[in-house]
Amino acid sequence: MANIKLAQMDGGTVELPPEALQAFRTAFKGPVLAPEDPAYEEVRKIWNAMIDRRPGLIARCSGTADVVQAVRFARQHRLLCSVRGGGHNIAGLSVCEGGLMIDMSLLRGVWVDPTGRRARAQAGCTLGDVDRETQLHGLAAVLGFVSATGIAGLTVGGGFGYLTRRHGWTCDNLISMEVVTADGSVVQASAEQNAELFWALRGGSGNFGIVTSFEYRLYPVGPEILGGAIAWQGKDAKEVLEAYRKFSAEAPRELTSVAVLRIAPPAPWLPKEVHGQPIVAIFVCHSGKIEDGEALLAPLRATGRPLADIVTRRPYVQMQSLLDATQPKGRRYYWKSHYLPGIGPEMIDTAVAHAARIRSPHSAILMFQIQGALGDLPAEHSPAGNRDAAYVLNITGSWEKPEDDEINIRWARDCFEATRACSTGGTYINFLTEEEGADRIEAAYGRATLDRLAALKRRYDPENLFRHTKSVCG
Repeated sequence: MANIKLAQMDGGTVELPPEALQAFRTAFKGPVLAPEDPAYEEVRKIWNAMIDRRPGLIARCSGTADVVQAVRFARQHRLLCSVRGGGHNIAGLSVCEGGLMIDMSLLRGVWVDPTGRRARAQAGCTLGDVDRETQLHGLAAVLGFVSATGIAGLTVGGGFGYLTRRHGWTCDNLISMEVVTADGSVVQASAEQNAELFWALRGGSGNFGIVTSFEYRLYPVGPEILGGAIAWQGKDAKEVLEAYRKFSAEAPRELTSVAVLRIAPPAPWLPKEVHGQPIVAIFVCHSGKIEDGEALLAPLRATGRPLADIVTRRPYVQMQSLLDATQPKGRRYYWKSHYLPGIGPEMIDTAVAHAARIRSPHSAILMFQIQGALGDLPAEHSPAGNRDAAYVLNITGSWEKPEDDEINIRWARDCFEATRACSTGGTYINFLTEEEGADRIEAAYGRATLDRLAALKRRYDPENLFRHTKSVCG
């Protein structure tokens, strides 16, 4: 058996003899995949097909002990390493080139305490895994919008979804975390234990350690809510967005909505004659009393002449997967994002103009409503911050073929620049692409928070083992 060559943290490489790899495999319970192994190709591929890196080894953890072994192996040989949870992040930083990918995706356990209204979930879980178990008890965690998203990246980057207006960022609703630190120690992080680490991991991304499990606070939701979407022709976009601006600004926290400008997909809920034509759609989720939601939606339903209205009483888990079809694994994705203080006339006009220039039937401009409980906590409560934001603007380029990269990336960048004047100046760390550097990371955190994060990084990971992430070190 030949030596195996692996990338190191300093940019060099190391050749490990067969006995070193065998010793690691013996100490490691889960599969350890090399490029020649049959499962390697499928495991290395992640959601965004624009990311095509090839790790030298993939360590598929079966539990926390495996995570410890992988961290110690990486430290011993000074390996470049990356950490994969759900593999759904736009930047694709869960996969490193030539190094060690520590893969958490087999860790999918969820344990619910319905009396205490809390759940503990392992780091490989998707949103769908957690929703499925918590909804058995009529409870839900504050998670995102696409059920295939991994909870780990979502949570350590802040996290927002249909319940954010009621209960804040996902990370605001953490009770505790189990963390493997850069020295291979296993620690608990909470308000009572390792409080500074707990603070840093609530939005500071993957800079400080590998979270192996999350304990979430749960809330009564469903199991049925009022939710779905209403769609109009693209030519009515300005009228609809004006109505949406007023509707969303006046809505109580139980009601969350998302405005979407895109090309109509061949979805069964849309009339066939509009497939391939511009549309505007409003997705809504009302998690309070059904009858209250029906009354609140009346003005929106009365706007213009809707093409389709599928807002109805439905299971919350179904609402949580309603956008899944727009985000399949294997497409090419390029996103740009801002926080918005509101939706004014300039934002509406700019969004409508750039929606008319969309170059792919899969691309979209989305405005996620988030204002509410975020503002109940001080800005310094967690690195996620940005508690003055009312909406998240996400410009989502999505297409099939590499030869279409340039034209679709240019569209997203143009729309981003045109909407910059409408933003708070902040941005959501989980929506940053790999190319976006220190200035955009500072925009996500602010200078004071970034300095505090950098100090904690030096304390918990002085050698920068966990560098394959959105770095807080500049």
